[in-house]
Amino acid sequence: MTLSTTTVYIIAGAAFLASWLVKRWLKTTYAKWSRIPNTHGVTGAQVAAAILQKNGVHHVVIQPTPGRLTDHYDPQKDILRLSAANFQEASVAAIAVSAHEAGHAMQDASNDIRLRLRRFLVPAAALGSRLGPMIVMAGLFTGSDTILRVGAFLLAGMVVFQIATLPVEFNASRRAMRNLRELGLTDPEQEEGIERVLTAAAFTYVAGAATTIAYFATLFAGRRSV
Repeated sequence: MTLSTTTVYIIAGAAFLASWLVKRWLKTTYAKWSRIPNTHGVTGAQVAAAILQKNGVHHVVIQPTPGRLTDHYDPQKDILRLSAANFQEASVAAIAVSAHEAGHAMQDASNDIRLRLRRFLVPAAALGSRLGPMIVMAGLFTGSDTILRVGAFLLAGMVVFQIATLPVEFNASRRAMRNLRELGLTDPEQEEGIERVLTAAAFTYVAGAATTIAYFATLFAGRRSV
């Protein structure tokens, strides 16, 4: 069954709206639980260090980094960077985010196949993100199917990368919750907040993948309607 151009636009619009709503959900969820102290009074940096030590990952350096929700693990330099608030504050959100990033460091230390696949796809994603949209637009403008196919191929690389990112993120969140429980750093009262923060963060990647696919579909619906 072939979808009509109008139907494609409606689906794409819904995907863009859903992406915006998910990002807003993440911000509001994080804001709420960043104001609530965790019951053990531990900072994000302390939690990340405890999880890494527990799992025998001793070579990773934990550093603060400027910005809000800029937390990430850098596998090239073995550095776990936490945004200033999560690094030094003892909130529920801080331990959730820090434990998640520690999960990525554990994936790297165990040579996790999901993380290896995502790392392998990084060059294709970077190229697709930088050149794909421009080449597709050039193909649409000139009416060249060859240029359009090149742009589509580059965009496809970005989509594959985003889809490959999903199991990496969900696994890091599962590792985070398991380690927080094993270390006794959570309890039923605040576990709801940790799970909400982890879920909201993971779904931003789902929304990102959906948005890219929607953008892809919109471009080619426009091509078909010309």
